Amino acid sequence: MTMPTIMPITTTLITGMSMLDDFLVRAVLAGIGLSFATGLLGSFVVWRRMAYFGDATSHAAILGVALSLAVGLPIGLGTLLVALAMAATVAGLASRGWAVDTTLGVLAHSALALGLVAASLVPGVRADLSAWLFGDILAVTKSDLLFIWCGSALVAALLIWRWNALLTATLNEDLAFADGINPHRERFILVLALAVVVAAAIKVVGALLIAAMLIIPAAAARGLSRTPEVMAGLAVLVGALSSVLGLEMSLSADTPAGPSIIVAAVICFAISLALRQILARRG
Repeated sequence: MTMPTIMPITTTLITGMSMLDDFLVRAVLAGIGLSFATGLLGSFVVWRRMAYFGDATSHAAILGVALSLAVGLPIGLGTLLVALAMAATVAGLASRGWAVDTTLGVLAHSALALGLVAASLVPGVRADLSAWLFGDILAVTKSDLLFIWCGSALVAALLIWRWNALLTATLNEDLAFADGINPHRERFILVLALAVVVAAAIKVVGALLIAAMLIIPAAAARGLSRTPEVMAGLAVLVGALSSVLGLEMSLSADTPAGPSIIVAAVICFAISLALRQILARRG
């Protein structure tokens, strides 16, 4: 490779790195990166009716934040460990015949309350607690951005790798057993993916809104899709678009960024309902 060829590449890399110094660029990249994971996983959350499951896991993230700050762990790692423990606990209790809705309700609100109490006991945390509850995407650092993209890439790769097996187990567990697929293993894969998404998303939309980021884009895509693959792809696009529009809304109207992203997703959902009605009338 000649020097004239190397120089433009080097200049491009330097320019790209300098762009990451802009907080808005980092915020947009964080939202788009997260949408790859939430779009794919959110589709399974909608298909399996796991919305409350997502709430329980995401609410536990606050406890992970408190424990991380108390013992000096990285926030992402502490959140991931607690979210994974919560998800595994819920999955284990559900497989033993516990009433799923009651179990999830108790664990979700208990984890949130315990996390808030624990966080209030850590010096210097109380003032920043809202950032973990509702997100602070405009404060995403380069290391946060790397964690979000790596976590999203891991989740997306895992779900794409197990796509057919996950779909079969979602549609019919008896059929999955007949095909040699273990539905419990596939459920654990979703549990693992959900824990990673919670850890990656808490800085973007906060513990209270992670479930909304999973459900609303997928719900918006559902009415406009004929196949599971199309729905997942549209959910990714809706999530990315919601992030961009939500950030624009936040900057122009001076509203909280995390909730603004969810509001943008709700608008996309409303538009999808209108489009669905129009398409149904023409069909």
